[in-house]
Amino acid sequence: MFSKLTSIIFLCTLLCSPTFAYPSHWSLAGLPREELDRVLPTLKFNPPSFPPGPLNDTSAKLVNDKAHPWKPLRPGDIRGPCPGLNTLASHGWLPRNGIATPEQIMLAVQEGFNMEFGTAMLVTYAAFLVDGNVVTNLLSIGGKSPKTGADPDPHQPATVGGLNTHAVFEGDSSMTRGDAFFGNNHDFNETLFQEMVEVSNQFGAGKYNYTVAGELRHRRIQDSIATNPNFSFVSPRYFTGFAESTFPVNFFIDGRHEDGQLSLDVARGFFQNSRMPDGFFRASSPRSVEGIDIVFSSHPIEPGRNVGGVNNYVVDPTSADFNTFCLLYTNFVNQTIRGLYPNPTGVLRQALNFNLNILFKAFDGNNCTQIFPYGK
Repeated sequence: MFSKLTSIIFLCTLLCSPTFAYPSHWSLAGLPREELDRVLPTLKFNPPSFPPGPLNDTSAKLVNDKAHPWKPLRPGDIRGPCPGLNTLASHGWLPRNGIATPEQIMLAVQEGFNMEFGTAMLVTYAAFLVDGNVVTNLLSIGGKSPKTGADPDPHQPATVGGLNTHAVFEGDSSMTRGDAFFGNNHDFNETLFQEMVEVSNQFGAGKYNYTVAGELRHRRIQDSIATNPNFSFVSPRYFTGFAESTFPVNFFIDGRHEDGQLSLDVARGFFQNSRMPDGFFRASSPRSVEGIDIVFSSHPIEPGRNVGGVNNYVVDPTSADFNTFCLLYTNFVNQTIRGLYPNPTGVLRQALNFNLNILFKAFDGNNCTQIFPYGK
């Protein structure tokens, strides 16, 4: 609590300084009204546009090509908890500095991985609404921005948001990132990767597949229940937790040789080094969360959290689950977004409404009812 209060005071001090310029990729979510009043006039409004796609050509194609070679990080480049986005940035499908528009992310996950258009829209805009700057239309794919680069700002705190708002996009029981409770929830964790290797050897003959994903997801949940007193596994993290278990099978296997068996050497390349194998082809058709039923059914668990300490996982009946998909949308808008932006005005309200309309299109085919928290 003390460190959080210190961070708030530090940010307020920066915002009150006449020399401080609020970085255009910092999220506005959760800022008090008085801070928004100071920040918003300093930002250039970049009107968003409708996301690109679906692709006309959705066949397997070379994506680790001459136009998109892997390059090491430069000082100031940002990476975060998502190995897929990290890899797309390190290969130049996204800006290599790790700061992008949601439209760029939408195009990159489709072109680079062949992610299905609706899935790309849901994950991109859910993350952007929470972790991005909806006024400047920019999002950091990482959780930290080092105090280095061509023009470092010595007053800039290391943590700048990005895809790091806990329990939304990033969350507990990640496969290769630690829980936020332990202090580092965005960097590759070798101990957790070795757990993936162990489970893959036990259940997948040395390869990562849907069966392994189910066992590893269960083990990671049990690890967090046993060690993290703040462990939370409710919507939306409940959905992203299961979905991320399937992504390596769906997106990290070469589209010319799809057998559902991911080499652990290839997996390490993506997870640790943000690197595609040489000559890598994307999937041969648009992919979403195929295999999530296999992962879930191997060890079903209801949404919940630890209450009062470790080893006390309590089911949360108010959370959406796989039988109440529209509740995921309702809770996200009414609780998450309205909690972060209780009373937006002007261009902030305009940008939020535009992006919320795009988000709803990802749910529209499920007979969900659209919510207008800030009016139409």
